[in-house]
Amino acid sequence: MQHFFLYLLALGAGVSVATQQVLNGSLRTALGSPAWAGLISYAGGLITMIVAVIALGERVPSWKTMVDVPWYAWSGGVFGAAFILLAILLLPSLGAATLFALVIAGQVLAAVTLDHFGAFGLTPHPVSAARFAGAVLLIAGVVLIRD
Repeated sequence: MQHFFLYLLALGAGVSVATQQVLNGSLRTALGSPAWAGLISYAGGLITMIVAVIALGERVPSWKTMVDVPWYAWSGGVFGAAFILLAILLLPSLGAATLFALVIAGQVLAAVTLDHFGAFGLTPHPVSAARFAGAVLLIAGVVLIRD
């Protein structure tokens, strides 16, 4: 039952990402700027995370803890910003379904690769025949869903 709840939360995260990009596309159209739409999206995200930190009673990490963080772990926001900007730019041309089919395929291909090599501190999970078949099926899904 716990896994079912976690799966539902993960599905909710996917719905959130798709909805966020459609809303960001509307903001881009209204503002006439993908960069401003992305900045405003991130500002809303920053406010949300500040509320979450306060609501969860999180303590500020110590200076030593922050210094000990691997250099690459600080770059998540850069990739997030690249995703937001690219999604805002591509949504009008590709449409939501094609964009997210490609995004999901890219995410799965990257995740399988990162898992296989144990990149960035992950526990290695070698590519199996089933994982490879799943990635191929996702790519086939992209071909089928595009306009």
